[in-house]
Amino acid sequence: MKLMDDSPYLFCRDHAPSELKKLLEFKHRTFNTTDLLYFISFLKFHYLKHTSLESAFFIKETTSDPEHTVENSLNFFYRYFFSLDEAPLRTRKHIACPQKNSTCKRLNMFLRWMVRTDNKGVDFGIWKKCKPAQLICPVDVHVARVARSLRLLERKATDWQAAMELTRMLRTFDKSDPVKYDFALFALGVVENF
Repeated sequence: MKLMDDSPYLFCRDHAPSELKKLLEFKHRTFNTTDLLYFISFLKFHYLKHTSLESAFFIKETTSDPEHTVENSLNFFYRYFFSLDEAPLRTRKHIACPQKNSTCKRLNMFLRWMVRTDNKGVDFGIWKKCKPAQLICPVDVHVARVARSLRLLERKATDWQAAMELTRMLRTFDKSDPVKYDFALFALGVVENF
């Protein structure tokens, strides 16, 4: 944040090329300067045309059919994100998509925050082109382990199909908002060592 003057949106949208020099030594685990500079490049490209990242996932409002999930939106985002000519091959590992059979945990969690509304201050509910019924439960090893032990998930692999299977099962509890159970499943696996 400090490298972007504590204002990442404005930095990405309005930076001068010379301001990127202070980012050249950035590295976090496997995310390096090449990745960061491409992310900034994409965000500048997007925010010069759009006011929200919502349109990077949803071109138009999704159908009200809960069987129409965010799967296509996640695949669309992946293609759109890497549509710039200078997209580095190495950076593709940092954005998941269902087409690659990833659970897309981080992106599904992000969509949950942006689409769902709650009164606990966890989910913002500021994006309106998608319905909570269309979200997919964020799945990681903890959620998958708990879901299997509760017999909510039969699939052995923790992949996109597992995320879809778990979400279908959670829909039997609440068709309009199946992802609301995500935090409970995660907490059982991590906090209480379920």
